[in-house]
Amino acid sequence: MTATLSKGDLRAATLAKRDSLSDEQRAAAGQAMAKRGVPFAILPGVVVSGYSPIRSEIDPAPLMRKLAEQGARLALPAVLSRGKSLAFRAWSPDDRLMLGPLGILEPSPAAEELIPDIMLVPLAAFDRQGHRIGYGAGHYDYTLAHLRKVKAITAVGTAFSLQEIKAVPALPHDVALDYVLTEKKVFDFRS
Repeated sequence: MTATLSKGDLRAATLAKRDSLSDEQRAAAGQAMAKRGVPFAILPGVVVSGYSPIRSEIDPAPLMRKLAEQGARLALPAVLSRGKSLAFRAWSPDDRLMLGPLGILEPSPAAEELIPDIMLVPLAAFDRQGHRIGYGAGHYDYTLAHLRKVKAITAVGTAFSLQEIKAVPALPHDVALDYVLTEKKVFDFRS
């Protein structure tokens, strides 16, 4: 796949590859990603936002449990409305979740709102420059750009290794990731 394809074409091709993974391969990849962990120290009380996996996304729950054991506070995103920043609500692995407006599991609106220090970001595809292709709504690009005006946030993409492509046709409003974690490797884009 090359950058001459549109984001939509790249997204469709990469998602088809991701969809072809078996449930066993997906579960093993999520465990492998968790075993490797993140390539930086988790300080007590740091807020890590994850996500409830949809479609065939890699499940960040094993990694999130590991980070909680290291002292992180966990949060999950809530979609408030299109074109607005995601909200992040406190979550622990034993909490019940509810369906949000887009049919994605979210914490209760009564859960404490937090601003993450580290965001685990789902994606459709990524390249070795830290660019990602999402699902086209721009929720994470908008949220990262908005929240980074308030504080430093480390953006960590989570993906299967087969989601790597040669080049993402990035646009000026696209926000680059600091890292990508896969079941096979950690990519560091900060330098």
